[in-house]
Amino acid sequence: MADFGGSDLEAFRAEARAWIEANFPAGLKGQPNPMMREERSKPTADQEAWRKAMGEKGWGTPTWPKQYGGGGLSGAEARVLQQELNRAGAYNPIGGMGVMMFGPTLLEYGNEAQKQQHIPAICKGEIQWCQGFSEPGAGSDLASLQTRCEDKGDHYLVNGQKIWTSGAQYADWCFCLVRTDTTKKHEGISFVLFDMKTPGVEVRPIQLISGNSPFCETFLTDVRVEKDQLVGPLNGGWTIAKRLLQHERSGLSGAGGGGRMGLGRGPVQLAKEYVGVDETGRIADRDLRTRIILNEMEGRAFQQTAVRAMLESKGNSGPSAATSIMKNAGTSVMQQRAELTLEIMGHQGLGWEGDAFSSEELAAVRGWLGGKAVTIYGGSQEVQNNIISKRILGLPDLTQAK
Repeated sequence: MADFGGSDLEAFRAEARAWIEANFPAGLKGQPNPMMREERSKPTADQEAWRKAMGEKGWGTPTWPKQYGGGGLSGAEARVLQQELNRAGAYNPIGGMGVMMFGPTLLEYGNEAQKQQHIPAICKGEIQWCQGFSEPGAGSDLASLQTRCEDKGDHYLVNGQKIWTSGAQYADWCFCLVRTDTTKKHEGISFVLFDMKTPGVEVRPIQLISGNSPFCETFLTDVRVEKDQLVGPLNGGWTIAKRLLQHERSGLSGAGGGGRMGLGRGPVQLAKEYVGVDETGRIADRDLRTRIILNEMEGRAFQQTAVRAMLESKGNSGPSAATSIMKNAGTSVMQQRAELTLEIMGHQGLGWEGDAFSSEELAAVRGWLGGKAVTIYGGSQEVQNNIISKRILGLPDLTQAK
């Protein structure tokens, strides 16, 4: 759908505002997005009602095609929708790896039957996905993966181990890289999908310093994968994986431009409560005020850059190596914001448990600790810097020099 003109956008804004006011439960206003939490709990009635409403409307995946359950909105309309959600203190309840990574990749590389099978449930938030990429011996050098996938005639049989499988204990399905040709490295990898309830799939959560277990070890023993769940050509998985990682980096970078970072309030609102204001209504601590302003400026500059990059990529086939820049910049802003949040809260930002601390304060501590990993997963900062130097700046690869 083409971007609308100003008057049409304002008409859409009025439509979006009215719909949100009619459907967003008042009890969720300003509440953290449960999709941002490392640990999952059973959704409340309000959370479930909001997910269903956004899913049925298609606005949880606003720019995805309507034929698969998306909103069919233009980029400009999607930005207006996000502005109206922010205005209402609402969050998008449709998310996770299905939205951020797998869905966009399947829309590009999947066949029609695969799109019809998997995309509608992602759009409605009815299914959760996990990523089977990294292995104990294949992290930064992902193409060294050894999980074997053997052709058994009418199906494939997968054996191996994955690690750092985010949310595997909650996931319904997995998109997975497997080795289908042992004589080649990058050209011997395929991209397959399987149900996490398939016999032979064993998940073991890994507890982190934050006290949560967002990552898992995943063991695959004689796991049956149907042949219609091979995405793209056999041994063509590396190309698909690279595109999916670009989507992942783009999604991870997005947290840097948001004001709430998965919490109910941003640094400005928190500082006015915890630190206080001066006679003019400004944050009382001048130095803190300056650093909050700088972080807000960087976050907004990042948002504008992200919008510009999105508009510039419209003529291209999808995200590019520039997502590496955005990932590094966005995660830096997010980590700075987490540090500021704890500083603002003072001793209340040091709690781990107990009635002396609010749920927001406890979430801030865990968010700060968990956020340390963001510059590692999705490709570490060093990996992104290598991509930037070689694919964007055109610098020589010294590792290949003789």
